[in-house]
Amino acid sequence: MAFLTKSLPRRTVLRGFGATMALPFLEAMLPAFSWRGLAVAKPVQRFLTFYVPNGMAMEYWLPKGEGKDFELSPILEPLAPYRDQMLVLSGIKSSWNYIHAGASGSFLTGTVRGGRTETEIIADVSIDQLLARHFSRETQIASLELAMDAPANAGACTGILSCAYTHTLSWRSPTQPLPMEYNPRAVFERLFGDSGSTERGAREARMRQHKSILDSVTEKLSYLKRELGPQDQSKVNQYTEAVRDVERRIQRAEEQRDVELPTMEQPQGVPPVFEDHLALMLDLQFLAFQSDLTRVISFMIGKEQSARPYPQIGVPEAHHPLSHHNNVPELIARMSKINRYHTELFSKYLAKLHATPDGDGSLLDHMTILYGSGISNSNAHSGDNLPILLVGGGTGRLKGGRYLKYSDKPSMANLLVTLMDKMDVPVERIGGSTGKLPLETLSGV
Repeated sequence: MAFLTKSLPRRTVLRGFGATMALPFLEAMLPAFSWRGLAVAKPVQRFLTFYVPNGMAMEYWLPKGEGKDFELSPILEPLAPYRDQMLVLSGIKSSWNYIHAGASGSFLTGTVRGGRTETEIIADVSIDQLLARHFSRETQIASLELAMDAPANAGACTGILSCAYTHTLSWRSPTQPLPMEYNPRAVFERLFGDSGSTERGAREARMRQHKSILDSVTEKLSYLKRELGPQDQSKVNQYTEAVRDVERRIQRAEEQRDVELPTMEQPQGVPPVFEDHLALMLDLQFLAFQSDLTRVISFMIGKEQSARPYPQIGVPEAHHPLSHHNNVPELIARMSKINRYHTELFSKYLAKLHATPDGDGSLLDHMTILYGSGISNSNAHSGDNLPILLVGGGTGRLKGGRYLKYSDKPSMANLLVTLMDKMDVPVERIGGSTGKLPLETLSGV
């Protein structure tokens, strides 16, 4: 049969009117004439940043013990199923510690300073953009910059500094911060529509059309499936149904609100329920990674100074004011509920990555995920001892199941240099780095 005698290119894309459809990894993408199960395609590396705002209730974050013998803390307990693919790091110092601006502004840039006024915007190139330049030769989309809050890259948000520092992690150049997209429809059309336009007329035309993006490639998809083996056909069916499901959920969310995009005064409005919005944004990331449309995503579950309340978990107070808890134990405990809720949501995402085959492993096996915040003790805006996790197999480059304590207060910028090394895109310097952060050579771990 045809699927036994030809090899399908890894970047196979089906094109239809106004739409593109990339495919997940299929057995047919293995070298032609190879024995199924013996030949394994070289796994691709993927990088995700999952940023949480407003610091951490550190008393509930830091594990007990060290090395392989550590006990997960209350905040980290939801990640127990992925302990063997998790590195907990402590003792790392922020590269630039200026309240909330330095937290997110230096998280991926390692910059040692930012601007000094509302209009002076300066940092450094972020590692997601360095990776995007490298992988753009192999993917349709160099990178995705996503967030749960509407962007505001102008005006002052923290101290007297530009909102650019608190509303993005990604910097294309030292003076060019990238906006983070928070509208699921815009992300969906960027992934699966040719133009990726978010212009109002294009959105209205799409809604009037009431036509699935997949419909325009159905004929080509049907022809392709005739060329595939039974397992590949099942994978394609599951993948296309997942795309349809995301599109249906976006359309449903749009039907529940006005056609106009939410205004800056309503940053939480797409869709109105936080968990629904987050599920869409994470599913879009999952589809982008699964189909190899991109290998680099930066995601903020909340911007610095986020005032989102969490009444659904018994925390009705706004997040940012609660983070200034004045070291009151009761308030710190309430803050920890938000921190734990974030790891619970993150764990569900990891479960999906872990369950998805990719080459000789899973998507999670072939990912490097940086999870954390640019502030530790939120009450003091502390940049010392940042809460940092590395999760995933890193295509064999990350050795998990350990808690590493650094006593010499290494810079976050040094960790960024090491991550670039792990992604096989070595660089001499990131921001104010002074070398690499050792992840394998600490004594006894």
